[in-house]
Amino acid sequence: MSAAKPHVDREGRPDLALVADCANCFGLCCVALPFAASTDFAVDKPAGKPCTHLRTDHSCGIHARLRDSGYTGCTVFDCLGAGQKVSQHTFRGRDWRGDPGSARTMFEVFPVVRQLHELLRYVVEAGQLPAARPVHRELRAARDEIETLSLGSAEELLALDVAALRQRVNTWLQKAAELHRAQAPGRRPNRRGADLFGARLKGADLRGASLRGACLIAADLRGADLRFADLTGADLRDADLSGADLTDAAFLVPPQLAAAKGDPSTRLPEGLHAPAHWA
Repeated sequence: MSAAKPHVDREGRPDLALVADCANCFGLCCVALPFAASTDFAVDKPAGKPCTHLRTDHSCGIHARLRDSGYTGCTVFDCLGAGQKVSQHTFRGRDWRGDPGSARTMFEVFPVVRQLHELLRYVVEAGQLPAARPVHRELRAARDEIETLSLGSAEELLALDVAALRQRVNTWLQKAAELHRAQAPGRRPNRRGADLFGARLKGADLRGASLRGACLIAADLRGADLRFADLTGADLRDADLSGADLTDAAFLVPPQLAAAKGDPSTRLPEGLHAPAHWA
């Protein structure tokens, strides 16, 4: 599991709800989610079927050698705390093995809560950006709403229109990103949703760039300046961030770093740490 960026609540206390706690989860990511044989996974697995490496205590039998075993996809996934919330709150500690009647519903609820936690993580970060102060009130309201929704019953969660919620909240997230990006000097490139697969961006000045949803797979970003850039949803698989400066980059999450390449000279935002495979 990649290291999660710690958050604090409005009183400055650690917000552990957005940090995966596998010890209090029933291995939901290893059962509920499907994966296909590819460069990310060694075999096919349908949704709702336990991975063959999942132990009876819900731990992973090959956790220490996932990459070497062909399960790179597992190393870049982060439930952001959705697993333990569904296991311990929504289903009150009822194990899907011990209560097979609830298994299907649990597996359907898990990705819903995971989406809510992803959105919540962005809202929390946006609410901590000093430049986004003009929309902090709206972001606090969004945070409270999403938190409340994530604590609903299984039936309430399955009835949610998460896409509509995301669209509404994105209005404030994008405004926060614009205010944050405006701190960068000079031209601020707008490459939102751009196809930058394998792009040669070594040493590029991308300060304040919008790279929201951009495809940066295998891009050469060595030594690039990405300060104050918006990296929401940017696909950084196999992108080379060696020597890049991501100080103050916004909405960068641990799974993006885990999917990328980097080295000790890569500069990251406060609270984010280099994945073990960068060493």
